[in-house]
Amino acid sequence: MGDWFFVKDNKIVDASGNEVWITGVNWFGYNTGTNAFDGLRSVNMTETLAGIADHGFNLLRIPFSVELIKAWQNNTYPEAKVDTEINPELRGLNSLEIFDRAVAGCKQNGMKIMIDIHSAESSNMGHMYGLWYKDDFTVEDYYSALVWMAKRYAEEDTIIAYDLKNEPHGQPTEVAYAKWDGSKDSNNWKYVAQEAAAKVLEQNPHVLIMVEGIEHYQGKNSWWGGNLIPVKDHPIDLGQYQNKLVYSPHDYGPAVYVQPWFKEGYNYESLYQDYWRDAWMFIYENQTAPLLIGEWGGFMEEPNLTWLHHMRTLIGNYKLHHTFWCFNPNSHDTGGLVEDDFKTWDMEKYQFVKEVLWQQDGKFVGLDKEIPLGKNGIVRPAV
Repeated sequence: MGDWFFVKDNKIVDASGNEVWITGVNWFGYNTGTNAFDGLRSVNMTETLAGIADHGFNLLRIPFSVELIKAWQNNTYPEAKVDTEINPELRGLNSLEIFDRAVAGCKQNGMKIMIDIHSAESSNMGHMYGLWYKDDFTVEDYYSALVWMAKRYAEEDTIIAYDLKNEPHGQPTEVAYAKWDGSKDSNNWKYVAQEAAAKVLEQNPHVLIMVEGIEHYQGKNSWWGGNLIPVKDHPIDLGQYQNKLVYSPHDYGPAVYVQPWFKEGYNYESLYQDYWRDAWMFIYENQTAPLLIGEWGGFMEEPNLTWLHHMRTLIGNYKLHHTFWCFNPNSHDTGGLVEDDFKTWDMEKYQFVKEVLWQQDGKFVGLDKEIPLGKNGIVRPAV
């Protein structure tokens, strides 16, 4: 039957009802046109995946484009930008086979995977477009990509979650506007998310479904993917699979954009009262569903550092699930956990994030019940 997870109130639990804590990281590239993880011209994938697990991250959120998955569906394999001298084990493999090798690598190291549909097209800037369809990539292509992945990996319990779409966004005045209401319009994220979830769960009823917010709702703006206010009026309904639903906002500091709640002298309490509670913490408070902060991070300097500390406090106080953005150094507005060589860890940033990685008795705790998390970790406790 596999080793899968479920929702109970605002917690994520295993089949025995034991609470787990997802504390992961993002590594992008399958969405950008690299057609593999970014950095594989500099580092060995097998060694790097082991290193991520050794540093205590128990899940890898992997961004994809609809364009790449559609190519795979059509038995076309865009070239993966990989140095096979550095990655001899990948020599002769196409981009899909390299991903399969990555899945096996995560499994071997006790690390789980979340599939993230990050953009319609393969592009470094693909995420800038607010919708899940664009030009040659239709709504049906979007659904089909999710179905194909869910069916192909239905028996693979290393892949435990699907983030249906990264950062739906847009303003009502824009062409690409992700809205959230009771309609069946093609740009209504609530409707499309429910349809997409049903299609994924038809192929694999065991996976968790991550639903992000939008940007604008009834005059209130948020981060892209961060506005979950409409859940109050139009909650996601997964029917018999409601115990698979996790809401997944993104949140950033003023180094990314100076939002109104970053007023002079802001602190933890003001952030909670002015933004977090109304935007998405009410979901946790009301025990409607768990929260997973799909992206958070940034540079370890002001004006970002104060916010980072408050965000880490929030995650730690409530044991919110999270996937840090990001491993890659080539995220221009946040930086990464490693330096430009994709190999040297930024120890100041890592030690900061380490405080909210799942740990017990000085060991990192994995999500797998049989395979320990890296060389410094343990399997999840069976309490």
